[in-house]
Amino acid sequence: MIKLPKKLIEVALPLDDINLASVREKSIRHGHPSTLHLWWARRPLATARAVLFAQMVNDPGYERSLGRGINKEKAQSERERLFKILRKLVLWENTNNKAMFPSFVA
Repeated sequence: MIKLPKKLIEVALPLDDINLASVREKSIRHGHPSTLHLWWARRPLATARAVLFAQMVNDPGYERSLGRGINKEKAQSERERLFKILRKLVLWENTNNKAMFPSFVA
């Protein structure tokens, strides 16, 4: 039986940071004509970016569950490193940041 690795989204997410970025993203364009009428169908772009990233990345604690040499502290520090990337990813200001998406942004 092949054991598939757990993804980061299955284990943990920095939900408070994602929620703050989502709320902030709703009202980022003050004075823009599109803000005259608030659509009922909000586009949760910060949340979508977080979910896409977290479902593609393996959770660092998976290696430990297989009995490999990674310890709990190392897995937690690697998870925090991934959270740091995710916190940057959800910010509206980083949407066009070529350093965040070097191979995707033309």
